[in-house]
Amino acid sequence: MALWSFSDGWFPPGLLPQGYTLSHWQELLGDASLVAATFRSLGIAVTVTVLAGIIALPTAWAMARFPFRLKRALELFILAPLIVPGVVMATGLGRLFFGLHLNYTVAGVILVQLVGVLPLMIRLLTASLEGIPDELLHAARSLGAGPVQVALRVVVPLAAPGFMAGGLLSFVSSFEEFDKTFIVGAPLIETLPTKLFFYLNGAGVTFPTAAAVCLLLLLPVLVVFLIAGRIMKDDVMASGMGKL
Repeated sequence: MALWSFSDGWFPPGLLPQGYTLSHWQELLGDASLVAATFRSLGIAVTVTVLAGIIALPTAWAMARFPFRLKRALELFILAPLIVPGVVMATGLGRLFFGLHLNYTVAGVILVQLVGVLPLMIRLLTASLEGIPDELLHAARSLGAGPVQVALRVVVPLAAPGFMAGGLLSFVSSFEEFDKTFIVGAPLIETLPTKLFFYLNGAGVTFPTAAAVCLLLLLPVLVVFLIAGRIMKDDVMASGMGKL
């Protein structure tokens, strides 16, 4: 794909392009609206990730620490957005958001993406919180820590693997989300996936241009995981994924 994005002609039986050019990238990067859509996607993805962590923590705590009836049914209900096809859920949410006048707004796009990433964040945090020993919580309370102090100084640090794993996956899911964003926000709110859809939705698109567009969507995700690989250990990610 990288070779295609720089190729200036690639025909069989050649194993490599016959020539190379930067014109395809210059065409993309010279589009000011595409650059704006990239920064908008990054801002929305960061906002969605932060909100998902804040909202998911109390829900995950209740799922991990308190036994109650129909707990399994509630877990399936929380995971329902991951089970239902994205287009089906996007269509239903789009109709609801039209009634609430949230269509064509950044707030509407953030909310509709939040619906998609919350189940994953809740599941990962639940798996991480289940591994916190009760003895640590009781020890903190016996030393005079209040509920807020226990949450901030004990629970949140110990749940850091779940936050990191869930945050990374939430960021990637939000950044690459198309169906919900397209139905609720397009064409007024353009994120990178919707912008690239319009860019490729034409009869004159060539393979090198399509390859450059795909790499443009893939590069930020690769950067996120490369940075995560530098600052996170394998056992931390595994713990956040609920494997330990």
